[in-house]
Amino acid sequence: MEIWVNPACSKCRSAVSLLDEAGAQYTVRRYLEDPPTPAELTEVLERLGLEPWDIARTAEPIAKELGLKTWGRTPADRSRWIDALAEHPKLIQRPIITADDGTTVVARDPETVRSVL
Repeated sequence: MEIWVNPACSKCRSAVSLLDEAGAQYTVRRYLEDPPTPAELTEVLERLGLEPWDIARTAEPIAKELGLKTWGRTPADRSRWIDALAEHPKLIQRPIITADDGTTVVARDPETVRSVL
């Protein structure tokens, strides 16, 4: 199991605590220091069953600077979004957990964290 975290994020810290309490074996990826590649993002999005704009933090200052809210949300726009997330990992919703069985979730609440245990 792998969890993408920003240590400054309370939801990330909470998810890590829940995994620890459950005795889960996992790897922490500090995705701001080790950003996912476009290929990794594509794989995670497939596992999530989501589009890149679904996991984008559009209230971040960089999102406003890029004008993300005005970007198209069609299949033709998908690679532009993925490239932006890879280049600016602060835009990625967190934490994201990928379980060994392939289950992947955006674990913003305790119930979702527990769903992958």
